Amino acid sequence: METYFFQCPYCWQQISVVVDKSIPNQAYIEDCEVCCNPISLEISIKNNDIFYFQASGL
Repeated sequence: METYFFQCPYCWQQISVVVDKSIPNQAYIEDCEVCCNPISLEISIKNNDIFYFQASGL
């Protein structure tokens, strides 16, 4: 598990998610902890590191 910080595509605030690095490819929706808007997250893990991370609005 790793905490990853990124910028919300709606309110531009710095927020975080906890990434399970045992799952190589992930896609899910998480609400912003500041503005509560839904964020689509796409994450790829390679060699136990976050290789790709994209956060976008719906």
